[in-house]
Amino acid sequence: MSHVSYLLRVYLQDRPGSLGLLAVQLGSVGADILSLEVVERGEGYAVDDLVVEVARGALPDSLITAAEKVKGVRVDSIRPYSGVLDTHRELELVDQVATTETDRLQVLVDQAPRVLRVSWAMILTQGVGGGVLQLFGSSGAPETPLTRADWLPLNRAEQLDPDADWVPEAWQDMDTRMAAAPLGSSGKAILLGRIGGPDFRPSEIARLGYLAGIVSTVLRAEN
Repeated sequence: MSHVSYLLRVYLQDRPGSLGLLAVQLGSVGADILSLEVVERGEGYAVDDLVVEVARGALPDSLITAAEKVKGVRVDSIRPYSGVLDTHRELELVDQVATTETDRLQVLVDQAPRVLRVSWAMILTQGVGGGVLQLFGSSGAPETPLTRADWLPLNRAEQLDPDADWVPEAWQDMDTRMAAAPLGSSGKAILLGRIGGPDFRPSEIARLGYLAGIVSTVLRAEN
């Protein structure tokens, strides 16, 4: 029987045994946890990303129902997951960018969605007359072009308002959450889109800034 994987982002009370109870409940509907990553931990709570595998044809709603039977657990989002299960993803991406003989920024946007668990990525810069130029885009990047980017230039990584005036209507219709970070001092920025949410956690913004900063250093060293 073939299987399919999903990425669940869960918010849970940070108390002993809660993950064990969650694993039992997911197992009761035939789901195996393949990996777990702590996205954020605060006072009394944790946000975790779980990759689970279920038989093809199983309903995603059954995973949500099972998970939320555990007291203090809320599923923030669930998405199909086809990425490679690995660790130190950011450092692997930096290595790919540093060693590639093709365009380094294309490698960055191609790999960023897997590493940062988003739907798409693109590299932008300000155009002449206040417009915006898309320099590179990953597969899945929106076909509707971006004509304004009022937030450029950026000084640091940040989450962007999904309902701002500059956001194309088609992007808003798909409930696209966005985050961006500067790439060096050239005015370029990497823009990430996550269709259907969830919002970016502060730790994810910090991770994006960390990654963009290292990549910027690599690119500067190569120039």
